[in-house]
Amino acid sequence: MDFTSDNASGIAPEILEALARANTGTATSYGADDVTARLKARLSEIFEREVEVFPVVTGTAANALALAALAPPYGAVLCHELAHVHLDECGAPEMYSGAKLVPVGGEKAKIDPVLLRAELDKLPAGVVHHVQPAALTLTQSTELGSIYSLDEISALAAIARERGLRVHMDGARFANALAALDVSPAQASWKAGIDIMSFGATKNGAMAAEAVVVFNRDLARDLSFRRKRAGHLLSKMRFLSAQLEAYLAEDLWLRLARHANAMTARLAEGLQNVPEAVMHLTPQANEIFVRLPVATVQRLKEAGARFHRWPMPGDSDGACTVRLVTSFQTAPEAVGRFIAVAAG
Repeated sequence: MDFTSDNASGIAPEILEALARANTGTATSYGADDVTARLKARLSEIFEREVEVFPVVTGTAANALALAALAPPYGAVLCHELAHVHLDECGAPEMYSGAKLVPVGGEKAKIDPVLLRAELDKLPAGVVHHVQPAALTLTQSTELGSIYSLDEISALAAIARERGLRVHMDGARFANALAALDVSPAQASWKAGIDIMSFGATKNGAMAAEAVVVFNRDLARDLSFRRKRAGHLLSKMRFLSAQLEAYLAEDLWLRLARHANAMTARLAEGLQNVPEAVMHLTPQANEIFVRLPVATVQRLKEAGARFHRWPMPGDSDGACTVRLVTSFQTAPEAVGRFIAVAAG
């Protein structure tokens, strides 16, 4: 009963098999191999336009490199106050770009358009004493498991465009969001106003594989150099690309995400019958934030359940919030066992 993180999951068998296949023979180094070329073609097909693709090992690298492509050292990157780039990446986006992250509020970990405009108004264009607004970054799905609708993305992107900002999407759990929205990758990205995105796979079945996907080709010009300078140009790039190619083959990525989402939905439904359980948000992807009595939390831990406490407003000495994350490997039996133990 491990609900600590989708990062705790293993590797999807299809991806493991692809790595084994890539391990035969030799291949041109530094991304000039056939697998990487096929990956670019496949992502261009999926997103319904030609894209530039830069595989990297971690989501932090993808986010930091993407934002560095958008923002100059005197720039400002507006993000939600709970965004991963703001709270969980040890300053990597600032280090890679030199830009300043400006947090914006909003319920359900989604940027509020009114608050976004207010923050932009604090940074007038052309005033040398202020950092200059350069980019907006949106997390999909968010740190609280909520999902931006297409209309919400488009509305925020339109505000950014009014001020000349480019828009980035942190898509570490993009597959989960896409599976929930049931729209095309193109609709959920560039057609809604996204210029560049971090395309995640590690949380959803890969061993270690992410990619910066660039829809605005002007932004791709310097990324090859930025990636090399940052130490993320792998000499044996085919092993990253092989993971991503298998991830995308026959919609494996969406099947894996749908399973994770379904396990969260089943878990949420069961928790509704647990005494004194309070759900903070209606789960939309593969994360649940629920307040439980401390006695229930202790009983779950004694039964072998693993999860993280997640302090939230309203917690007390008698009840605390926990985060539960499902993955492509989460078994229905584990969900059933968790619910049964929680119900007492």
